[in-house]
Amino acid sequence: MAVDEAILEHTQRGEAQPTLRLYSWNPPCLSLGHAQSFKDVDVERLHAQGWDVVRRLTGGRAILHTDELTYSVAGSADEPVLSGGILESYNRLAQALLHAVESLSVPVEMKEHEDGHTQQNLNPVCFEVPSTYEITVNGKKLIGSAQARKKEGVLQHGSLPLTGDLTRICDALIFENESVREAAKERLLARATTVESVLGVAVAWETAAQAFVRGFEARLGIQFERGELSSSEIQRTDELVKEKYAHPAWTERS
Repeated sequence: MAVDEAILEHTQRGEAQPTLRLYSWNPPCLSLGHAQSFKDVDVERLHAQGWDVVRRLTGGRAILHTDELTYSVAGSADEPVLSGGILESYNRLAQALLHAVESLSVPVEMKEHEDGHTQQNLNPVCFEVPSTYEITVNGKKLIGSAQARKKEGVLQHGSLPLTGDLTRICDALIFENESVREAAKERLLARATTVESVLGVAVAWETAAQAFVRGFEARLGIQFERGELSSSEIQRTDELVKEKYAHPAWTERS
């Protein structure tokens, strides 16, 4: 999370190009949306699983990052791809995501409208309810995304679950009792899915990453240059970890 924010700051100052970053997580990590209460987290269960927890700069609800491809897009709000309002830029990026996952032979579609915002806001699990312009398969959410527009620019995060048991996230969250937890797991399986569940075969992370690069280039009319973090971005990342992302005042706020 600190890397993404460091890149965002550098793109705003013109010290880095608009960036698509693709990554995975080790160990698995629960990420909370910017405004989500830390009270949703069952800390004892989280630690028992050996998982970490972090708070995102972007909104939305909790996501367990494991067995997935995570993407982030960072750039100035003046960039053509990111210009306009949230929904306008979100739609452009969704078109690129749609193209990317279609190239993996996944029969995806884009969710155009959402009537359940109240339900989504009250639910601690991000993947249970699709929102506008998110990618679905047979009505089940496949890619969850969230965008933040700051003075530093625009940052959008999202994740594509490749394999594994999506219900594991419920083992890291607070529920009234075990019956409610099990019911949440059943709802999640009914409303979200993974690439392997759809295709019946596993797709490697690198294969999915290459599909994302091609999808973004094809739909957005851009050409990527592969790069590494600059020394300045690395230094800023370290500062953000100490000042923010590893600090309880940021991560554990209610």
